[in-house]
Amino acid sequence: MPWSNVQELCEDGRVKFSIQLSADYPDKSYGGDRVYADMIEQAVLADRLGYDAVGLTEHHLINCLMNPAPLQFAVKIAAHTKQIKIMTSVVVLPLHDMRILAGELVVADIFTEGRLLAGVGRGAFPFEMERLGVPMDETRERFDESLDVLEALLTQEEVSWNGQYYQFEPLTIMPRPVAPDRPQIMMAVMNPAGIEASTKRGFHIQTTALSGNHQMLVDQVTAHKTAKTALGADGEHLTISLSRVGYLAESAADRQRYLDAAQSYYSRFDNVYTGPGLVDAGMIRTLPRTQTAEELGESLLICTADEMVEKLAVYDELDVDRVIINANFGLPQSETLEMIERFAEDVMVHFS
Repeated sequence: MPWSNVQELCEDGRVKFSIQLSADYPDKSYGGDRVYADMIEQAVLADRLGYDAVGLTEHHLINCLMNPAPLQFAVKIAAHTKQIKIMTSVVVLPLHDMRILAGELVVADIFTEGRLLAGVGRGAFPFEMERLGVPMDETRERFDESLDVLEALLTQEEVSWNGQYYQFEPLTIMPRPVAPDRPQIMMAVMNPAGIEASTKRGFHIQTTALSGNHQMLVDQVTAHKTAKTALGADGEHLTISLSRVGYLAESAADRQRYLDAAQSYYSRFDNVYTGPGLVDAGMIRTLPRTQTAEELGESLLICTADEMVEKLAVYDELDVDRVIINANFGLPQSETLEMIERFAEDVMVHFS
């Protein structure tokens, strides 16, 4: 796409940007305190530069995406920032008791002064789910019932339940939500039919297009728009966010170095996501990948500023509300902070 056309596309752009604060902890000697201090520093910088949100994962027992307490961390970040939204990406519902989580969400919403976007999901890593007592083949049923229970507890009083995983007498979570639409719930879902159904239930959407698949993205956004249209005014506030691994390179040499770092990261990520789950005392083993770094680069947003604006203009044209950039895949903190600043100055400015 010619640069002049990109500028025209972006003149009225409304896409916003988030930084995923995904803890990567490849060396235990670095210390968990330093890992989370780095993430807070990134959040403070993103807040100052006008990013719309930061994202927090929930993962246990492993040194990749490491964050066993996302709501606690959301409150900590809120205390250090002024206006940036704080997303959980995601709270894994099958690992929690909804009678406890519902109250924790309300309190976190209060402590973050309404800046919490509570992303929820079913869990993706067999290693952690099964060691925490939740077989992967049960996660869908557990998630569906947990979501129904959570929604009931947040919107009703004296809720009782008689289901497969929850049975309890009437109870009311306290404190009550401060407003009917808080805390805001964001659904992690990829299937277009699931996106449409979740949007119709009043949930924000967080998704990703596998390997940057454009047609899949079009189908996902179309499903969201269809549901919003059906809801009318009640759906106008609902958003769809797209998550992508990305990094802003200054040169071809930088891009190659970032791709090599991403390849190393995915050599561990794939182990616990689709692989055998080989973990030694919390440290995920690095396993060989059949995909080359260059092939991986085709599915990631690792490129120079001009290329980045061109690629993001397509999302803007589709009316994606927010792009979540995951830039935490093993690069030094100083470089990541510098990249967050350059992204704001060289990319975000074209969409403001």
